[in-house]
Amino acid sequence: MGGAGLGRLDKGVQDLQTSQTAISMNCSLPDRVLLSYAMDGQQDRLCLQPLWDFVTAKEPLIKSPFFPVLFSFTAYMAFCLPYIALDFLSTKLPNLRKYKIQPLNSPTLGMMVPCIIQSMYHHAVLIFPVTFLHWYWRPVNLPVIAPELPEVLLEVVVCLLLFDFEYFLWHLLHHKVPWLYKTFHKVHHKHVSTFALTTQYSSVWELLSLGFFAAFNPLLLGCHPLTEMIFFLANIWLSVEDHSGYDLPWSTHRLVPFGLYGGAPHHDLHHLKFKSNYAPYFTHWDKVFGTFTESHSN
Repeated sequence: MGGAGLGRLDKGVQDLQTSQTAISMNCSLPDRVLLSYAMDGQQDRLCLQPLWDFVTAKEPLIKSPFFPVLFSFTAYMAFCLPYIALDFLSTKLPNLRKYKIQPLNSPTLGMMVPCIIQSMYHHAVLIFPVTFLHWYWRPVNLPVIAPELPEVLLEVVVCLLLFDFEYFLWHLLHHKVPWLYKTFHKVHHKHVSTFALTTQYSSVWELLSLGFFAAFNPLLLGCHPLTEMIFFLANIWLSVEDHSGYDLPWSTHRLVPFGLYGGAPHHDLHHLKFKSNYAPYFTHWDKVFGTFTESHSN
């Protein structure tokens, strides 16, 4: 009985393959191109579908008003932890210390703890009420189908470019207007030698305004929820890497060609000199506005 069932199944698969071949052969060239494109799109979607199914399996948590805060803080601390470990190890291992951009400066535990406490306070007391209002105003909708991979990659890059432009204008304005700098941005410049936990060491206004840019861009582009999550993760990671104080062989700026991406050396120089390199990630806006200063290795 089992053998007969398997035989019928094999015959069914063969018939389906024969039908698909016949349809393809009978199609005109434009029709075959469209069919091939549709099949490629389906493969792109299917490669992300298991990931999206895993995410949607946690639907009650994701639809909770607590999820954005938990997601943001957990991702932030997870991305900071490797650099925190490097900060402690580099004081004992010269082979690690050579990757520090400012090798004579190392953060202490007394410098790290206030950063962690402030980040916890901001997430619990300030970010949560904002995300709760956003959750109330725009309930989370989780579609069944995952987005296509090329679409995700393109939209994440566009979101990063938009955020880079918005941050550049915001940052430049807060450095050029003394009142804005002293009132809102000076807190972030407390540490001239940055380390990972200084990424979110900032005023309430700075944290909320930059958070608004990050949340608005996927909404503007109509991104799939999975694309939003990937963009948020990429944005948090790149911000932490920018403030890490390390120029590692696999750092993002070494992977992007032609000096298009500044990375940690670019942003570290901003904290050191104050008057250049205002864009967080890419270098083109600083070059256009004449605020670019080339960073150098150790």
